[in-house]
Amino acid sequence: MNQREERIVVETERYRLTGTVRLPVEGYRSRLTDHLNGGEREFIALTDVEVVPLDDPRAVPERHAFVALGRRHVVFATSAGDEGAPAA
Repeated sequence: MNQREERIVVETERYRLTGTVRLPVEGYRSRLTDHLNGGEREFIALTDVEVVPLDDPRAVPERHAFVALGRRHVVFATSAGDEGAPAA
């Protein structure tokens, strides 16, 4: 299966994680929302991850090669390419 990497920003109640997720190029689960709503997996695999606590956004980000994030902990998720984009 052909896959692509997408840089995303995910927030939990306590942390903001910026990392890379692998998604299919097309078809089933090719969108971030499909991946998050897919009930067959409880974890989202992220690579090249920066983790910042929400209560101290100026903290030095922790860096991890891999993070398995529990899907039920996701409060907010978007493409990292959308950061700083004006609201439509």
